[in-house]
Amino acid sequence: MPYREVRRKLEAAGFVFYTQRGSHAKFVRRQRDEVRVVIVPLHREIAVGTLRSILRQAGLSVEEFKRL
Repeated sequence: MPYREVRRKLEAAGFVFYTQRGSHAKFVRRQRDEVRVVIVPLHREIAVGTLRSILRQAGLSVEEFKRL
């Protein structure tokens, strides 16, 4: 899945682009007493295992992510 699509879906889930360092972007979502931070590599295509790690960091299931 391309970085652009992952970014669009994370933003739809309430994440906001926070900062970038090198080839990785940091997205943050603040809810009540919880802060979630997701690190996404700026690759043309993000590998399946990396995408699973991103979903785990975001607290999203595969089905939730697909619906966004």
